[in-house]
Amino acid sequence: MGHRFHPKHANKLLDADRQKLLPQAAILDRLDLEATHVVADVGCGPGYFTIPIAQICKFVYGVDVSPEMLDMLSKRAAEAGLANIALMTAQAERIPLPDGTADRILCAFVLHEVDDLDGTLAEFHRLLSTSGKLMVIEWEKQSMEMGPPTSERIAKEKLAAKIEEAGFRTELWNPNPYHYVVLAQR
Repeated sequence: MGHRFHPKHANKLLDADRQKLLPQAAILDRLDLEATHVVADVGCGPGYFTIPIAQICKFVYGVDVSPEMLDMLSKRAAEAGLANIALMTAQAERIPLPDGTADRILCAFVLHEVDDLDGTLAEFHRLLSTSGKLMVIEWEKQSMEMGPPTSERIAKEKLAAKIEEAGFRTELWNPNPYHYVVLAQR
C-alpha cells in the first residue's frame, strides 16, 4: 500500500487551486447525476465532491478511512444545511452497504492507496445498481511537484484495463494535465 493522505493536510483538498484544476460542476457533470440518485463518495475526505453531490442527489454515503476527515465533512454538511449525507468509516475494499445500493460511485485519489485494487473494484461492482456508473479520478503517472510519489501512481491505461476486468465498460478523460478520470458503466 502507498502512503495515505494525512488529515492534517485536508485544507489542500478544499483550496482555490484545487477548484481551478478540478471544478466540481464540470467533473460531476460527467457523472450524469440525477435528483433520485444514491451516491457513494469513496474516500470522500472533507467533502470536496460530497457536498455538491448532496446538493443534487437524494442521498450520499461519505465513505473514508479517516474519522478526522469524516468529522470535517460532518461540520461542512451541517454548515451547508445538508441532512442527506451518511458518514461511514470503512476501507474501500469493504464497504458495509447492501448489493446494488448506489446509482453512482465517485472515488477520487484513493485507488493508488488501497491494499487490494482488484478487491476494491469488485466491491464497487457489487455496490452499483445494474445501470450504475463509476467515476475514478487519479494522478497521471508522471513526475510533478504535487501528489503522491510517482512510483505509487497507477498509469491510466493500466487502471482502465483493471476496471474493465472488473466488469465495466470504460472511457478516459483528462480534465487537466495532472489528473485523469476513468468513467465506467456496468
